[in-house]
Amino acid sequence: MNKTLALVKPDGVQRGLSGEIISRIERKGLKIVGIKMIKMSNELASLHYADHSAKPFFSNLIAFITSGPIVALALEGPNSIQALRNLMGSTNPIESTPGSIRGDLGLSLGNNLIHGSDSEESAERELNIFFNENELFEYERNIDAWIIES
Repeated sequence: MNKTLALVKPDGVQRGLSGEIISRIERKGLKIVGIKMIKMSNELASLHYADHSAKPFFSNLIAFITSGPIVALALEGPNSIQALRNLMGSTNPIESTPGSIRGDLGLSLGNNLIHGSDSEESAERELNIFFNENELFEYERNIDAWIIES
């Protein structure tokens, strides 16, 4: 089992899609092991998006992600990173397949509803940015035997 981070971005929260997005994640079989709503500071956003700091869209990215509350989710499951990335769809919603979060609910590249870690290294770094150890929970779900092959 590995863990990954998902963020329902400000546009997802403002459009009232947090529940829909979380529901899709849970229906996929990923387990929520941490969840909280926060408003990102410029410092937190800059730390989170440090890899993009030299790119021309960085200031717009920071302005967008700090424009309203987000929902941070720590998720767990087999191949959780790739499972979430497939569920999210392509970064550009217009290129996303129907059935994906972005493909069904998004229209523009900048307002693409959800962020997900793109690698094990990113997941570990990003989870540590958004969650303290005491905010992540270990627990068994009765349905796991029906979702995860032993």
